[in-house]
Amino acid sequence: MAEELKGGSGGTTDIYNVEAAEILANEALLLPISEAAPIYEKLLSTFPTAAKYWKQYVEAYMAVNNDEATKQIFSRCLLNCLQISLWRCYIRFIRKVNEKKGTDGLEETKKAFDFLLSYVGSDIASGPIWMEYITFLKSMPATTVQIESQRMTSVRKVYQKAIVIPTHHVEQLWKEYESFENSVSRALAKGLLSEYQSKFNSAKAVYRERKKYIDDIDWNMLAIPPTGSSKEEQQCMAWKRLIAFEKGNPQRIDATSANRRVTFTYEQCLMYLYHYPDIWYDYATWHAKTGSVDSAVKVFQRALKALPDSELLRYAYAELEESRGAIQSAKKIYESLLANSVNVTSLTHIQFIRFLRRTEGIEAAKKYFLDARKSPSCTYHVFVAYATMAFCLDKDAKMAHSVFEAGLNKFMHEPGYILEYADFLCRLNDDRNVRALFERALSILPPEESVEVWKRFTQFEQTYGDLSSMLKVEQRRKEALSRTAEDGSSALENTLYDVVSRYSFMDLWPCSSKDLDHLAQQEWLAKNMNKVDKPTLQNGSSALGSEKAPVGLATNNKVSPPSTKVVLPDTSRMVVYDPRQTKDADAFVMGLHIGPEFSAPSSVNSSTSTLALLGAGTGTTQGIDEILKVLSPPLVAFITQLPSVKGPSPDLDVVLSILLQSSIPVGNIGKPASSSQQVLTGPVPSTSDISGSSWSRLNQNGSANRLRRDGQLGKRKDLERQEEDDTTTVQSRPLPQDVFRLRQIRKSRGVSNPQTGSAASGGSAFSWEQSISTD
Repeated sequence: MAEELKGGSGGTTDIYNVEAAEILANEALLLPISEAAPIYEKLLSTFPTAAKYWKQYVEAYMAVNNDEATKQIFSRCLLNCLQISLWRCYIRFIRKVNEKKGTDGLEETKKAFDFLLSYVGSDIASGPIWMEYITFLKSMPATTVQIESQRMTSVRKVYQKAIVIPTHHVEQLWKEYESFENSVSRALAKGLLSEYQSKFNSAKAVYRERKKYIDDIDWNMLAIPPTGSSKEEQQCMAWKRLIAFEKGNPQRIDATSANRRVTFTYEQCLMYLYHYPDIWYDYATWHAKTGSVDSAVKVFQRALKALPDSELLRYAYAELEESRGAIQSAKKIYESLLANSVNVTSLTHIQFIRFLRRTEGIEAAKKYFLDARKSPSCTYHVFVAYATMAFCLDKDAKMAHSVFEAGLNKFMHEPGYILEYADFLCRLNDDRNVRALFERALSILPPEESVEVWKRFTQFEQTYGDLSSMLKVEQRRKEALSRTAEDGSSALENTLYDVVSRYSFMDLWPCSSKDLDHLAQQEWLAKNMNKVDKPTLQNGSSALGSEKAPVGLATNNKVSPPSTKVVLPDTSRMVVYDPRQTKDADAFVMGLHIGPEFSAPSSVNSSTSTLALLGAGTGTTQGIDEILKVLSPPLVAFITQLPSVKGPSPDLDVVLSILLQSSIPVGNIGKPASSSQQVLTGPVPSTSDISGSSWSRLNQNGSANRLRRDGQLGKRKDLERQEEDDTTTVQSRPLPQDVFRLRQIRKSRGVSNPQTGSAASGGSAFSWEQSISTD
């Protein structure tokens, strides 16, 4: 049997192997109970909250009519496994045992139903149990009128409890309750039904919300220690959401009933998250916050049985006991931590010393410290903690100094202890002993372990020493640490970075952040100049790709000459800069303003060179074609207009120029075409040709419009305001301006437009829109 619970490499036993457990459970079904019992016991010792295994185990004994063994199993599992299927198995067993006992048997069965519903009656799947209980009550014999009346009252109470619980069968239970009340007394039914109608509606509404959280939970999951898998995290969050939902009391019931539902949800959660300490802690602290400290203590006790190695839960339990004044109980928890000498840590000693100092005083803490320092698990942290406590709490600097000195003989090789001792001496303003401590420690520590000590020594001299001692310690530090560096000569040189370290304070620096970045760059380059070859430095940031450089480090030490293929701006004239200009730059610029008949250079419009450049790394353009198929048309248009650039990496100026000059098509958002669109779509005057014919035509159009606007100023303002409302921002309603709509608006306002005729008259829809928008 043990061989089944194997998993991982090397035959390592994994007792929480879920697949192996399922195989064992299926094998046990085929075996007689005498042979299957050891298998079940093994499974349930590993998965004590697996209700399906308990149910399978108890049904095997019920099948052979072993009532005593069945009762023992139920007593072991019922209260820890609040699952409907297991509890229905229990009530089935109780009814079977008591069916031949007459009236006494019926009373025992009734008590069993009440016991069952008090634990799992609020489960969302408990509807069938409520219905079974009601059917059982109705079937009980009534020999007298008084007994009949008591029976009807009992049935009514059960109905009234069931219809206010959000279960899957709440609507069916309400219909049955209506029929029951109408069959007893229609006059009484009207008042009772109207009283419980609102409660039923509330339960039905909460059921819909509750079901959303329930559906996210895997009810077949076995309780295993957390492994960090996504499924476990999802289940953990699903349970926490359900618990938070129940804590919110969405049905607005009384506090007692609401707390009972939260308790039930936590208990169900622990069936599946049995090994999660945060769930146990949340459960216990919730009990403590609601005023039930005794229940919180019981939860912690159960948690320590489930997770006996959890030091964190023990501290939380001891804290709860100490907070309510149960000092001896808290002390027993600490002593239980210290009883296991194998797992005792320095943290355990420190926390117990602090506990004794809080509860029993200085002498008790001192006595335990004297014993703890002899323990093999005692590290320098215990000395530091006790010395700090003596200095800060007991105000005994002499005792603290003695403790540090006693630990120095044992932990001189620990840089952390040296630094803590130095901090203590600094708080005493004992600069002479601080220097003596640093000198003593640095004479013993090897160079590779003395980095932090040298750093603190240097900071001490920079803060409290004079200039000569400051420089002396810095030089000694460089000489000591240069032995561990590959290039010791460079480490000995003085740099401006040393001045920065000497004259900075906290977050105040004697230079700007840009200067700091530059100094960090130079420092890194000085340390790695032999590791990085010259071509790598010239090519840019690739030198830092393999090294961890300081933040803000620039790597282009030499500026590469500008590419001969880049056309620089012509500052002698006020013309629009376009890096696509070739030798015929003037014709290119003028052509943008002459008319749409101008065609861009073939090197720009052709996508052959661009695709060849993109595919140069792979040697084929087939992959590029596949990429272009899935890209959006504007992005494809941008990529195909990229000129080819030779070299290992594109020049920054070229990239910026391409980005500035690329015309990516965008959709109209309700405003007239932008300047970039006007250049590509129609004859627009250039900025260098203001006195040209195009400007004259624009003035003529504008003058004509202004003459017509003199007589209809009010109407035009209304029209402009309407147009501004229609074309405000991208976030507003995007309405495209079409000529037909504008003409209809003008006709409705009685305004004639002589420029909406043929293009030969010198007007156009575009120029008219422009004149309207610019007026």
